[in-house]
Amino acid sequence: MEKALYDRLCAAADRRREIEEQLCDPAVASDVQAATKLMQELSRLSPVAEKFNEWQQADSTVQETKELLEDTLDKDFRALVFEEHESALSDCEKLEEELRILLLPRDPNDDRNVILEIRAGTGGEEGALFAGTLLRMYSMYAQAKGYRISVLNATPTELGGYKEVTMEIHGTGAYSRFKFESGVHRVQRVPETETQGRIHTSAATVAVFPEAEDVEIDINPADLQIDTFRAGGAGGQHINKTESAIRITHLPTGLVVECQDERSQYKNKDKAMKVLKSRLLESERRKQAEKQAGERRSMVGSGDRSEKIRTYNYHQYRVTDHRIGLTLYKIENILNGDLDELIDALITADTAEKLAQSE
Repeated sequence: MEKALYDRLCAAADRRREIEEQLCDPAVASDVQAATKLMQELSRLSPVAEKFNEWQQADSTVQETKELLEDTLDKDFRALVFEEHESALSDCEKLEEELRILLLPRDPNDDRNVILEIRAGTGGEEGALFAGTLLRMYSMYAQAKGYRISVLNATPTELGGYKEVTMEIHGTGAYSRFKFESGVHRVQRVPETETQGRIHTSAATVAVFPEAEDVEIDINPADLQIDTFRAGGAGGQHINKTESAIRITHLPTGLVVECQDERSQYKNKDKAMKVLKSRLLESERRKQAEKQAGERRSMVGSGDRSEKIRTYNYHQYRVTDHRIGLTLYKIENILNGDLDELIDALITADTAEKLAQSE
């Protein structure tokens, strides 16, 4: 292990011990805000320190067996020592790779809630039906992970699809699991309305961004145009009776957000503002990322909506993620919310790309 990496790991282990000592101090423990901050730092450092301890033990075995191999040994004993030496060397290499991954800069948004938008793209009503299929897929996946979901706004079509739908996903780590879903999702299937059995291609766009915190985005009230209207579509007795739905237009950017999920105009306004702040924060984040990285696109894509990221082919029973060239022949399972294999593969590819950049 090179010295720079070793020094970083030693510093992490030292800092972990320091935090543990501070948390034993009654004065620190009684300060909830300070203690919480220290506990969060400790939770990030502990996996690194524990893995580093494993590496040190394996490295110690390497050194001990190396010294033994330099002595004159019985043939059988030497074979046993050599085997242990090779095993410890392999462990060191594996643990060093895991430590490099643990030391990669963590996405500060990973633990946040998610705002997810789905919009029907090409294909007319078939595109809208596919948007509904994606809504169901993401809802089932979120529920399987223990996240709480709520639909903030939806524009349904007559055949049961959606022109657009916005949902909020609550749960620790939600953004880390959904952040690679942004982009164009393409479907190839025979529509129910197709009489000649021809396969049609249609699409829907997905946008995913972390929920913004109030302290991060300061919006001038003068920059907002707020309109009320009567909610439309299926949804309850209050529909079309009161102007509880809210439309907010951010004049400087032209962003428009609607919310008609709640009966209360106040609650709808609060939710619409939450979505608007999240979209503005994501827009700013993208600008900064593009400025830093130029036009280079990583292995798992930039999440730009113009990118075709995935194809769902019903006839061939396959789902292909074009960013990493992964094809899985279990479309039914995936559309029923079994997304872990896809998402894990994207996270692995992203980690590999970051490791390559750090070398």
